[in-house]
Amino acid sequence: MAEFGISPGQLVAVFWDKSSPEEALKTLVDNLQGLTGSEGQVFTENLSQLLQSAHKESSFDVILSGVVPGSTSVHSAEVLAEMARILRPGGCLFLKEPVETTVVNNDKMKTASKLCSTLTLSGLVEVKELQRESLSSGEVQSVQEHLGYHSDSLLSVHITGKKPNFEVGSSSQLKLLTNKKTSSVKPVVDPAAAKLWTLSANDMEDDMVSWIFIDSDELLDPEDLKKPDPASLKAPSCGEGKKRKACKNCTCGLAEELEREKSKEQGTQPKSACGNCYLGDAFRCANCPYLGMPAFKPGEQVLLNNSNLQDA
Repeated sequence: MAEFGISPGQLVAVFWDKSSPEEALKTLVDNLQGLTGSEGQVFTENLSQLLQSAHKESSFDVILSGVVPGSTSVHSAEVLAEMARILRPGGCLFLKEPVETTVVNNDKMKTASKLCSTLTLSGLVEVKELQRESLSSGEVQSVQEHLGYHSDSLLSVHITGKKPNFEVGSSSQLKLLTNKKTSSVKPVVDPAAAKLWTLSANDMEDDMVSWIFIDSDELLDPEDLKKPDPASLKAPSCGEGKKRKACKNCTCGLAEELEREKSKEQGTQPKSACGNCYLGDAFRCANCPYLGMPAFKPGEQVLLNNSNLQDA
């Protein structure tokens, strides 16, 4: 009992299954009640009913499972996670389970390392193996009878784990140092380390020195200094088709070329000042560029060449 570390006033849970001898369970509970005293309490429950129970989280200080002498309880990952949930922060879990000493592919038995890993994944820390012992003839018969498993390489292992001193989902404020003064004292550098990371000209070969201090302009050929032809920068299909159109992000100069052509056309296109040029000479000004031309429909585009503009 001493290895369980139970003290007066604690709440202890004992889980048993059909492989646990009834008299051994009763003796264990009586001894635990003597350790917890009148202020403490010992709860017993069938291991198969744990997942259906309504225990609140952080309910017990110590949980014992499979520790009844002669018991051959096997714990699933879901059962171990539930035990970690109902264990109080800082509480301890002690369990005993038959394990395989050889690696086998089965769902009934785990190895000792696999059992420790499962306890760690359930949320416990400081998981460690306390002791190993051979199974008694009664325990071997219990494994065969209740678990339907036959093997000559089984051992009984005692493992303990501790729940961290915080509950899952809890939060805590972090204290951050905002006005931390930086020390003005320079760190002392080991001369041997400084020499190790110092590179001098004496440490380099002649070929390396010439490569490091080479002039970057010498790496360019005369062809590299020539300005490229703007036409060579255009894509093969750029500006082709019935309607020439530049790309959205044109970089080949086609957009500027089309803009210049558009500005040139707009500059040679005469505009009406009074808006009556299309009605005919009777309504046109004396200096109208359309003077002498017949009336035309509203919206109709009339283009005049340079000679007509000069004559007008």
